[in-house]
Amino acid sequence: MTVSRRNVLLLGGLGVVGAGVVSLPHGEVEAKSASRLSGAEMPKPFQSAFVMPPVLAPDKVEVDPADGKPVNYYTVTEKAAMASILPRLQTPILGYNGIFPGPTISLDQGTKAVVRVRNRLPATHPNDGHVLSTSTHLHGSASLPQFDGYASDVTQTGFFKDYHYPNFQPARTLWYHDHGVHFTAQNAYSGLAAQYHLHDPLERQLLPQGAFDVPLIISDAMFAANGALGYDDNTHSGLWGDVILVNGKPWPVMKVQKRIYRFRVLNCSISRSVRLTLSTGDPLIIVGTDGGLVPTPQKVANYRHAGAERYEVLIDFRKYKAGQRIELRNLSNPNNVDYDFTSKVMAFDVTDEPVNTGDPTWNTVPTQLAPTNEVMTMTEKQATKVRKFRVKRNDVTNIWTIDDDSWQDVIASGYKKVAAEVDLDAVEVWEIENRSGGWFHPVHIHLVDFKVLSRNGRAPFPHELGPKDVVYVGEGETVRLLMKFGPHRGRYMVHCHNLPHEDHDMMVQFRVGLKEDDSDPNDPMTAALPQWDG
Repeated sequence: MTVSRRNVLLLGGLGVVGAGVVSLPHGEVEAKSASRLSGAEMPKPFQSAFVMPPVLAPDKVEVDPADGKPVNYYTVTEKAAMASILPRLQTPILGYNGIFPGPTISLDQGTKAVVRVRNRLPATHPNDGHVLSTSTHLHGSASLPQFDGYASDVTQTGFFKDYHYPNFQPARTLWYHDHGVHFTAQNAYSGLAAQYHLHDPLERQLLPQGAFDVPLIISDAMFAANGALGYDDNTHSGLWGDVILVNGKPWPVMKVQKRIYRFRVLNCSISRSVRLTLSTGDPLIIVGTDGGLVPTPQKVANYRHAGAERYEVLIDFRKYKAGQRIELRNLSNPNNVDYDFTSKVMAFDVTDEPVNTGDPTWNTVPTQLAPTNEVMTMTEKQATKVRKFRVKRNDVTNIWTIDDDSWQDVIASGYKKVAAEVDLDAVEVWEIENRSGGWFHPVHIHLVDFKVLSRNGRAPFPHELGPKDVVYVGEGETVRLLMKFGPHRGRYMVHCHNLPHEDHDMMVQFRVGLKEDDSDPNDPMTAALPQWDG
């Protein structure tokens, strides 16, 4: 591993911020705080108003002459900016269009997108000096390899890259974030993250839309005394902040009508997992997972939600009284680092605003959603191969690996080394085992949606009974996943979405439909090079 790391303040400030604990976690840990803000500057729960990220309008809309499908063209600019996160102090961030979270991109299935990502960041990080090159990953999209955010396919400051997204998949909540090699954690933590919504007719008919279709981007952060973000990855094991943010605001309060709302919940914390529940004890209704709608809604009292997972959840506010406050809380999970207020996420204040009862989704929970989803109707009998992987840590080198392989090995091989070589359209079972000690690992497999077959030989949890692309592999757990590889040929990544683990160096790749020495027209390192943004 050639990249050195220090515990640093990410974007300015004085001194190092941290929990005062090294090589965490080895069990559940609690502390009072991590930030070095004064009492007057430390945000308090439920003092901020909830905000919705803006929806990005396309620059233009055209028709692709090759297939007659519409194409939306967008531009997002990565740049340094100041954000109003704390009550009075400003926080330096890196953001898409200078905001955190970045703007939401929303479009319909069958409408293709070309997203121009312009790197207008400083050339180097203002504190630790790493080069601020970026690679944008649309997480949840079956994109061609050269548009998938391949970690080493980076765009330098002063350049742009046009990313082409096919948007043929069923409706789902995606998100775009930085995936730059060895600095994904710091870049994403700085603010380079946003949602991307893909709609289809079934989802539009069955689930709330517009103002009642609400993105919740949950993250955690720690702050220096001057309001800057702090960064302490505890010897690469993870970062756990003491301030919970939702859409970039600490513990916000949202005003809601007495009706059913749909929340697109993304955990974009770089390490923290959450276990969400309502203060009333009423159920959360899971209607979507990473890859789209679940076959049938699942009512849960709480559920385990790792970094990068998306869950679409219905909350029914009809029975509550005007003026009543309902809290969304975090019960946490083993091997997080918890602080005074990390048990709280946000609050909802019920209003007496009139409800549009002409909207059929205002009081309807569907009895079924997507029973014919291709991923969820697959059976293990279709699989032609079973592959086994272990996620673990090398205690000598302090490097995280999948089996004994790392991204550094991929780089050293000239990007040829693969952990699996699979046929196009092959159906396989991948078994992932975690014996790494006191850590959980959210494992993300690019390109595909998969079905969780089992967890330690038992049925999956009710909340994960839908198509997934990230799986929570908990302490001592073994998960079995079923997936079909396609529709593209080429090289794709597998990695832990505890991003300090990914950066140090828990990422490998697989190759679909090609042999090592085959010509690869979609080589992510050469097929679509960034261009000068002069």
